[in-house]
Amino acid sequence: MATGSAPRTRRIVSGALEGVLPSTARPAAPWAASRAGDDYGAPATPDWRDVDWSDRAHDIEIEGRRIRYADIGPADAASDAPPVVFVHGLGGNWQNWLENLPSTAKGRRSLALDLPGFGSSEMPVEKISIAGYARTVDAWCEALGLGHVVIVGNSMGGFIGAELAISFPRRVERLALVAAAGISITNLRRRPAMTLTRVNTALSAWTIARRHDMIVRPRLRHVTLSFVMRHPRRIPTDLLWEVLGGMGAGAFMPSMDALTTYDFRDRICEIGCPTLVVWGREDMLVPVKDAEQYERLIPNSRKVVMDDTGHVPMMERPSTFNRELGHFLEEQTTPSSGRAKQDASSAAA
Repeated sequence: MATGSAPRTRRIVSGALEGVLPSTARPAAPWAASRAGDDYGAPATPDWRDVDWSDRAHDIEIEGRRIRYADIGPADAASDAPPVVFVHGLGGNWQNWLENLPSTAKGRRSLALDLPGFGSSEMPVEKISIAGYARTVDAWCEALGLGHVVIVGNSMGGFIGAELAISFPRRVERLALVAAAGISITNLRRRPAMTLTRVNTALSAWTIARRHDMIVRPRLRHVTLSFVMRHPRRIPTDLLWEVLGGMGAGAFMPSMDALTTYDFRDRICEIGCPTLVVWGREDMLVPVKDAEQYERLIPNSRKVVMDDTGHVPMMERPSTFNRELGHFLEEQTTPSSGRAKQDASSAAA
């Protein structure tokens, strides 16, 4: 190859991907994992492996369909400590929050659900939509008698949580948006974005079929998961086994369609509850610039950006994430007229 052709090729590829991939971040080299910091992939305390989850997983019928959820922590929490509800993203399940539930449950009732069509929950009756998922989460909260709750949502779950805070403001006492979709995804060129999604769906099916091989073979793990996690080889194998069980769900493609067709950017400013915005600086799926947009648009919000971190900071740096979430839960509510801006960028170790 002639001198200078490689940079030219990279520029051509970057131009072709502009508007297709929302983020300019690219995968880390496998050997970069050794420099990720001690907290990357390190199990949080308390350890989720010490919990008998068979006693914590339950089913409930909402809108004619079975929904699976996990419930841990004191059910008789004081009225001034609302339960914490965790909402997973596209292709996820309630196990996405295994590293976070025991920590939060030390002081509050903590719950995580499989959204309809994901994990062990049945497909919804109606066509999947972001607004529909928000209504379902609200109905699920009502059926369990949760009252006011703190919503913690990752990716699509953050999109749903934000919609819930807008449409059902009395339900959401606080909101944590973790690499939340809802801003840049609406700018994707529709046909290329959906083509990439169909490819990803096929890869997800392949991943499920070879889940064991992918988890135990470090190179294969890096190739297949580096677009989601910055350093997949550092994530514990048993956690990956639980999390990857959510892939290949029937709601994947309808949910992706819902993600790319619902635009609520002109309503984000209606979120009135205190909001924590958490992001990985090297997020390849939802760019870190979206964190700045959410912080700018939501009156009472602040952001935390973790360096050398991808799309799932709650799994990649669970102890750091749990500490930031704990601080947020303990904060005093500020008047809606003020702006609680405390940019905690580079929060990773």
